[in-house]
Order: sequence, then structure tokens, then C-alpha cells
Amino acid sequence: MTPRQSQQSLQQQIELELVRRQLAKRLFPHFVTYTFPAYKMTPLHETYAKILDLFAKRIIRKLIISMPPQHGKSELSTRRLPAYMLGHDPDLNIAIASYGSTFVRKFSVDIQRIIASQEYNNIFPDTTIMRNKWSQETEIDYLKTKDEFQIINSTGSVMAVGRGGALTGNPVDRMIMDDLYKDYAEGNSPIIRESVIDWYKSVVRSRLHNDSQELIVFTRWNEDDLIGWLEKMEQIILITHWNQLKRRNIVKSAWYKINIPALMIGEPTEIDTREEGEPFWPARHSATRLIESRNLDEEKFESLYQGDPRPRAGLLYSGFNVWKQYPEFRYIRNYTDTADKGDNFLCSICYGVGTDDMIYILDVYYTNEPHETTEPETADLLIRNRIKEAIIESNNGGRGFARNVDRLAKYKILIKWFHQSANKESRIVSNSAEVQRRILFPVNWTTRWPLFAKHLLGFKKKFKGNRFDDAPDTLTGVLEHSGLIIDDNALWQM
Repeated sequence: MTPRQSQQSLQQQIELELVRRQLAKRLFPHFVTYTFPAYKMTPLHETYAKILDLFAKRIIRKLIISMPPQHGKSELSTRRLPAYMLGHDPDLNIAIASYGSTFVRKFSVDIQRIIASQEYNNIFPDTTIMRNKWSQETEIDYLKTKDEFQIINSTGSVMAVGRGGALTGNPVDRMIMDDLYKDYAEGNSPIIRESVIDWYKSVVRSRLHNDSQELIVFTRWNEDDLIGWLEKMEQIILITHWNQLKRRNIVKSAWYKINIPALMIGEPTEIDTREEGEPFWPARHSATRLIESRNLDEEKFESLYQGDPRPRAGLLYSGFNVWKQYPEFRYIRNYTDTADKGDNFLCSICYGVGTDDMIYILDVYYTNEPHETTEPETADLLIRNRIKEAIIESNNGGRGFARNVDRLAKYKILIKWFHQSANKESRIVSNSAEVQRRILFPVNWTTRWPLFAKHLLGFKKKFKGNRFDDAPDTLTGVLEHSGLIIDDNALWQM
């Protein structure tokens, strides 16, 4: 190679390096590969990194990501992402939480190493941390421990806290919660699950402000973990296509959620383009190995690796058939079970019995709101679905509820009540096969009534293992009364 060629080659390398630095500064996936060249991204890792980039750019305000263990989750969300965000805004106050203080300190140390690296300095030279107490006088006033460190000449910081710990000091601009449950035992402990939710409500939420962002990255252990609680309490939008994540389409108050299972389930989407059964990271976790793990413990595999903590093994219902075309009905009715005291749910189901003697579910109202809310809502449900006859259990104040619904519906519906004296467990379990055989749901029922579907499809055969039985109890009532000839000895007309 001539000196001229060598000079040209050197110039090309310099230009290429500058391009790489610019891309690493602008786009989080390039930042990851520039600062960690050994990190081998699959297409799904790139998707994951792109979604985190939208979080870093404040397009997504509240983000939930569930992923299987040992699939590169924390490397991107909890090590690289905080460093990347501080590069763009060294005044950010970031808090990172995990199940234990010792474990979360490792994240803090790793972030410090990234920021102190030459690669990081090439991209973000103005974001620096203290090297040691004797290196520079100007650095002495800046904190740097395993629990917390500050950015020099800025107001930004990173605080690492174990689950249940205090978030003292400045308000939190970015809250990252990575695996708040250590293992299967913790994830399935009602006491620990409740303590995590209490800590989130009382500590985390109290440190946030109007512009704060929240990121939850979990391996799922139990359906009632923090993600499960948020799914019940707040609006969750499942990410299936990129158009949802354009700034103009974002719902600021909603949580955006993506679950990346180890083995693909269902049809490909724009976000997850894999075919059914295709593994997430075949170079590290092949389909053969994952299937072997599933065969050893299906329930645990579905939670950890598939992000679906609903225990498939040991469930009472294996699934329900759906209907697509509106059938010819012999009659249409409603069956309502009012909520017991406490946090139980009112369940009201409108259904039609077809000429084929199948039961077609038309509408469902499922809520744990108080009677002053549920009475007018139930009346509206009956009117909206043109119900002519409704049956309401009179247990637990159901008779008064029935009278009020009748009044609100302006006495246009034949409303009857009865006292349910049969054993609930016996009714639900003994009728489960017939419920699945005869009852059909509309094709989109799990998205129309997500909490009802969750409680129904997650109902366990071991009856005492269930927290809520309102959905299967009412559906069983629909079956029992679907062909009922009204008997005044059993049903008292108002």
C-alpha cells in the first residue's frame, strides 16, 4: 500500500468512526453495540432496544416489559439505558430498584464503569463522574458510592435501592424497576407481593412528579405481581405495531406493555415477527432446550419464559369456543351475581340460547365498584342488550339490588331473584365440562372483557387456590338457568 493509499484508508477509518459515534449518540441500539461490541443482538433485541429508545426520548412515559430470564433484559434496560439517558441529559435523577440492595448495587457499579469508559467519552464527553477522591479537586464535592453517584458539573444522579428501601433526596425523573422478586418462592408469596405493591404505592409514587417516567422490566412469577396489579388498576396498552408508538398516538396516562416470550405464541406481529414456536435467542436458548424445560415444569415455564403467569397446568377450564356469526336465538336472558362484601366482583352476563341449544355470550359487566355505581350500569346493560328477562341472585343484598335495577330500568324488564343455596365449589367444578362444551364467546371476548377473561381462564382446579370465583360462578349460573322453566317456588317475581 502506498503512503497515499494509507492516508486515504486512515481518513476512511476516521470518518467511519465519526459516523459510528453519531449513530451511537442518536440511537440507543447503536449506543449498545458501540459501548459493548461483544453484545450480539437478535432482531428481537433490536426491537427491545428501539422501544427503550422511545422511552429515553420521552415518547413513552410508562413502559412495562416482560422477558424470560437470561435473555439480555437487564443489560439494555438497567445498565446501558441509564448511561444513555444521562449522556443526553446529565441533570436527570434516575432511581433503579431491584429485589435486593446487594444485587442492585451491581447495576450502579456497572453504569459507573460504562460512563467512565473511553467509548462512552467518545460519545458523551460532557457527562462524567468522579474518578477518585484524590484525582481532581473539583471532583471532591461529587458523590460516588455503590448506592449513589452524581454527574460532575450537573445536577444528575443515579440512586440504587433494594425493594422496600427509601428513595430519599431529589424527586425521581426516571424510575427503573428490574425484577422486584428474587425467585419463585418470593413471587408466589402473598406477603411479599403485597409488600411490593405497598412499597410502590407509598414510596415510588411519592417521589414522582408530572414529568417522571416509569420503566418496569420483569421476569413474571405470579399473576398477582406488580404487573398484574397494574393491569387491574390502570390502563394497559399492548404493543403490537409501531404506529402505536408514534408521538401523536401515545396515550400519556396509559402503560405500554410488551411481552417477549421465549417461544413465539400465535401469529407474527409487526413488533414480533417470529413464527409459532420460534425461539427468542436461538444461539443461547434453543427451541429444543426450551421445550425440555417446559416438559419439566409447564406452569413455571409459562410464567418465567412465556410471560404468562396463568398456570395452564391445573386449570379448571382448558379454553372456550367462539362464535363469529350472529345465530338465531330461541330467547335472550341475563344472569347476575351481585358482589359479596369485600373486594369480590359483580358479574352480569347477557346471553342467548340458540336454536342449536348452544349458549352464546353477548355482553359482560364485571366490576368491583360499589352498588351505587353497579345498579345503574347493570340497568343500562340490560336495556342496551334488549333483555326481556333477568335473573339475579338474592344472596348478599341481591334482592335490594334487583329492586333498584328494576326501578332504574323503568320496569320494562322481567326481573326475578332467587337464593343460591347450592355449594359453590361443587356447582362450578361439576359443571365445568358442560360450561366449556355449551358456552361460546364472541371472537374478541378476551380484549372486550380482559379482567373477566383473566379470572375465568386462570381459575384453578384446586378451589382454595383461587382468590376470585365470581366469573366461573356466574358462568355456571348461566348454564344452570339457560333452559330454566320459571318455577315460582324457586324464583320469586317482584
